[in-house]
Amino acid sequence: MKTKHKRTLTQIFSRPVRANINFKDIEALFVALGGEVTEREGSRIAVVLFGQVRVFHRPHPSPDTDKGAVSSIRKWLEENGVKP
Repeated sequence: MKTKHKRTLTQIFSRPVRANINFKDIEALFVALGGEVTEREGSRIAVVLFGQVRVFHRPHPSPDTDKGAVSSIRKWLEENGVKP
């Protein structure tokens, strides 16, 4: 995993929950972990990782991920043994 992905992972697990993580960085982290990202309807993406499919909403107009999505992503990664 590259340093940039490790930094993104650290941001996801930081407390309090951050709301300024660029969603493209999170997508790149999913790919670095072995996931497959595909486009869905509207601004949604499907992520196939850990043998599961999760659908996320790509934020717009701002590229920053909201706190709820960051919490959801953190919980999913934690459940599958991914920690910084």
